[in-house]
Amino acid sequence: MSNRPTQEEYNPHFDTYVRLVEDVNIQEFLAQALQSTTELLSGVTEEQGNYRYAPGKWSLKEVLGHITDNERIMGYRLLRIARGDRTPLSGYDQDELMSGASFDACSFADLLEDYAAVRRSTLTLLKGLSDEAWTRSGIVNDNPSTVRAWAYIIAGHEIHHLNIVRDKYLK
Repeated sequence: MSNRPTQEEYNPHFDTYVRLVEDVNIQEFLAQALQSTTELLSGVTEEQGNYRYAPGKWSLKEVLGHITDNERIMGYRLLRIARGDRTPLSGYDQDELMSGASFDACSFADLLEDYAAVRRSTLTLLKGLSDEAWTRSGIVNDNPSTVRAWAYIIAGHEIHHLNIVRDKYLK
């Protein structure tokens, strides 16, 4: 049996992210991603953290803050669905959320520490799930989605942004 969610398990908007992740043990994948992302970004200077590759684009600090905030939101969705909460959950506007953030005022080291803490929290949440919980479904932004889909979306979202980081910020 595949661990990978089917397209019926998530909003088509997230297909790009899910497709970036192979059919893997998602808990092991996310644990390895914590290590590799931390290694990739651990040497970033404040100057690099404040870098924007074009006017109007996010700084590297903002990208990392966005990855972390997004994992918090997606992890919350995953938690609610995993616990059997049938309350429909809303979507969010990433640009509106970013407008209220102050990532550029934080040190890059603090942002990286926050990312690691959130990822460890996601990993402990996933570790405690029953087999049944992984396939539970809920409604998010008017679309059905499963717990395992949210785990893959978290992973794929990070991959997506780290591909941009490697290409545009850490050349």
